[in-house]
Amino acid sequence: MTSHTPPHPGCPPALQHPGSTQGHPAPPVPLPGSALGVSGERRYRGEGEIGGLGGVPNPSPPPPKNPHPSPPPPSTEYRVTYGNKPVWLGYRRNHKGAIPPQRTRKACLRKGKPVGNPCPICRDRNLHVDFRNVKLLNQFICPHSGVVFHPTHTGVCMKQHKLLTKAIEQAQDHGLLWLQVPYVPVPRDDFSNQHPAVGKTPPAPVLAPGRPWYPWYEWQPPPAAAVARMRRLYKDYLKEETAPPAAGTPPDNPSTPSVEHRGE
Repeated sequence: MTSHTPPHPGCPPALQHPGSTQGHPAPPVPLPGSALGVSGERRYRGEGEIGGLGGVPNPSPPPPKNPHPSPPPPSTEYRVTYGNKPVWLGYRRNHKGAIPPQRTRKACLRKGKPVGNPCPICRDRNLHVDFRNVKLLNQFICPHSGVVFHPTHTGVCMKQHKLLTKAIEQAQDHGLLWLQVPYVPVPRDDFSNQHPAVGKTPPAPVLAPGRPWYPWYEWQPPPAAAVARMRRLYKDYLKEETAPPAAGTPPDNPSTPSVEHRGE
């Protein structure tokens, strides 16, 4: 006698085969992905499973990128030409006379043609000024102060100097160059009140009417030399000072005219 497994009580009747009896299991229902050649069980991408259409396995994740990759080593031609020295070291511009010019050229091209002795960057066509060329930019920055060298120090023309300054600022914004801030020790004596040059403020005296808080707030008479100088400058505009009349003395110019009384 053949025994049949009863259906699961939680299985909905819609998933059972319509022609089967209650004792036989229903065949699997085709899922939407089977019409495209992918089985419904594997149409979702998972770990270690075949994902996507066509049964192509998932590629392994790419290795993480280094945010600060090391720059490539200099070429053999660069090492033979410059070695470990800056590109501007030993450059000398041709000039007339014994005194070199105080300014560099505006550009190393005159009417579309290079000059006879171009600057250290214009003379080498393999040197490219770019914010990613950190090794070249570091040669034009002072290692002690972090300031870009003056063009008279390196000998580059003004056109290349402007490009270098722009590239250095852009490299610092991108985090490729350090912002070198020189360390300046703080002179603590300038902010201390313990050295002999600083004295304590004397206590305020008792405030009396007509007296200031401190004696240096009192009115000080101007020096006699300054007063004499001002009198000499403005003598045409100054009036003669007269002493005030004594007490009981009538004024010289009374405001009201006096009236004389004549006898009859």
